[in-house]
Amino acid sequence: MRITRLSTFRVAPRWMFLKVETDEGLTGWGEPVLEGRALTVEAAVHELGQTLIGRDPMRINDHWQSMYRHHFYRGGAVLMSAIAGIDQALWDIKGKALGVPVHELLGGRVRDRMKVYSWVGGDRPADVVEQIRRLVEGGFDTFKLNGCEEMAMVDSVRAVDRALAVVDEVRRVFGTRIDFGLDFHGRVALPMARPLLRALEPYRPLFVEEPVLAEQAEHYPALAAATAIPLAAGERMYSRFEFKHVFQRGGIAIVQPDLSHAGGITECHKIAAMAEAHDVALAPHCPLGPVALAACLQLDFVAWNAVLQEQSMGIHYNEGAELLDYVSNRDDFRIEQGCIAALPGPGLGVVIDEDRVREAAARAPDWHNPMWRHADGSVAEW
Repeated sequence: MRITRLSTFRVAPRWMFLKVETDEGLTGWGEPVLEGRALTVEAAVHELGQTLIGRDPMRINDHWQSMYRHHFYRGGAVLMSAIAGIDQALWDIKGKALGVPVHELLGGRVRDRMKVYSWVGGDRPADVVEQIRRLVEGGFDTFKLNGCEEMAMVDSVRAVDRALAVVDEVRRVFGTRIDFGLDFHGRVALPMARPLLRALEPYRPLFVEEPVLAEQAEHYPALAAATAIPLAAGERMYSRFEFKHVFQRGGIAIVQPDLSHAGGITECHKIAAMAEAHDVALAPHCPLGPVALAACLQLDFVAWNAVLQEQSMGIHYNEGAELLDYVSNRDDFRIEQGCIAALPGPGLGVVIDEDRVREAAARAPDWHNPMWRHADGSVAEW
C-alpha cells in the first residue's frame, strides 16, 4: 500500500480536515489546524505531504520521525500541528487496514467510558448559570469557563471582584453538585495570578488552566506551592521536549496537550506516559472538530492517567457548524451521564461525511481570534 494524495478542507466554524488517500482505496482523516492560522498550517501540511507520496502509510513511527527531523527546523505551533493531522490520518488508515480501533493498536482499553466536560460562558463569561442549568438537565456535571476578561499586569481589586462574582454565583446556585475548571487563558500575568488563585480557593474549582502563559512556565512550581487549586497547562506546548522541562520543574497537576497541535497521537501518547511517570493527570485540550475529538478519545482509552476530555459541542466558537455536523456515525459520540464510550469503529472511529465537508469547504471562513486592548490602548491577551 502506498500514499497517493493528501487533500485539505477548511470548513466552518474554524476547523481543517485532512484526507490521506492510498492506492488500495483506504483513506484516513486527520485534523491539522491551528485556530486563526489555518492557511499557514495548510501550507505546512502540503509541504510535508510531498515527502510522503509513494510511501507505505503503515510505517507511522518512521514517517513521524522523518517529518520532525529531516527538515532541520522543527517544533513550534505550525509544524507540529501539520504533523499532528498527518499522524492522525495515518493511524486512521492503519486501524482500518487491520480492522480495529486505534486504542487496540495502542494496547487496549484501560477504561470503559471517558468523562467529558462542556464549555460555558464564552470569551467574556456571561449567562453562565443558565447555560450550566441547561447542560445539567442534559446529563453534564463538569464544566469549564473563562476565569476573567482582560486583566492588566497589575490590576485593581475591582477586576478581581468581577472574576469572583461569576464563580460565586455558580457555587451559590449549584453548590457542589457540579465541578468546574477556570481558564485564565493567558490573560493573567504573575503579579495577578497569586491574588486571584488565593481569592478563588474557597470556591474549590476543579483546576485553573494556564495560570500564567506557557512561556512563563518557570513560575508554575511557586504558584502551585501557594495554592491548593490544581494547576493545568499544555495547550500551547507542542512536543515532549517542551513538556519535559515542565515535568522536571513540577507545579502542574493536570497536563493538557492538544492532539491537533502537539504532534498527534504518536507524540501525545508519549507525553501521556511522561505525565504518568511524574504523577500528573492528563486532560487533552480539544475545542476543535470531530476528528480531533476522536483522536483524543483513542488516547484517553489507553492512558491510565486520563481524567477529563474537553469537547466542543455547543462551544461559543461554533458559528456555522456544530461538532457532529460532518459526521455520519453520530450515535457513536453520544454522551451519557457526562461520558463517551470507546468509539467502536476501526481507525479513529469517526466516519466523515465527505460530501458535506466538500460543500462546506467551498465557502470556508478564514477565522481569526478577537484582538483585545486594555483601556489604555495597549495590547491585551485574548
